[in-house]
Amino acid sequence: MKKLIVPILILIVLASCGRRGIGISTGGELTGVPVGKVWNEPTPYNMVLVTRGSYRMGPGEIDSLWGMTVPTRGVSVDNFWMDEAEITNSQYKQFVFWVRDSIIRERLADPAYAGDDFFRITEDEYGEPVQPRLNWSIPIPWTRNTEEEEAAINSVYITHPITKKKMLDARQMNFRYEWFDAAEAAKRQNRLDPQERVLNTDIAANPDEVIMISKDTAYIDEEGR
Repeated sequence: MKKLIVPILILIVLASCGRRGIGISTGGELTGVPVGKVWNEPTPYNMVLVTRGSYRMGPGEIDSLWGMTVPTRGVSVDNFWMDEAEITNSQYKQFVFWVRDSIIRERLADPAYAGDDFFRITEDEYGEPVQPRLNWSIPIPWTRNTEEEEAAINSVYITHPITKKKMLDARQMNFRYEWFDAAEAAKRQNRLDPQERVLNTDIAANPDEVIMISKDTAYIDEEGR
């Protein structure tokens, strides 16, 4: 009886080691949980993928003055994303401040905050109504402001919960833009006044129409010439 128990136990252990679905493959090797869907990294907006590659770092030629041989080494770079358009940190900072100031000016003119109409242009120089736009000629009152103006300015900032540092609320830095083609806008057929878009030279002449051309009487002498 004892001789039968030992082989049975060995078979049970081997069967449990080779069982699938419990994180252990055949042979007792740890393989982990079976992978489900394969995840592919999406393409970030306005960015391009720079594929991986390698290059030699160091001078390509021997120093002609001292004849020194500087060793070079191979460097490999993995894939990475890069902005489609070149921009410096200073330019990006300028853009962020422009968005920030736009939001602050909107709220300074909003009756829910300061309600200052000077930060929004609604009429032209002749008093005619125009599409409302921001007035950038008036500076933002960063100092010596009223309580309403200070509330409008501080509304775009948050305080870091740990460092207690005042910083911009990135969730509010939303913007919209419009694209204007200056070359197309300068063309006569795109002028704002419809009467200035078409000239008499644009109208095709009727070949069957008799066109009479007369001289100016100021250039006719007594002999009719």
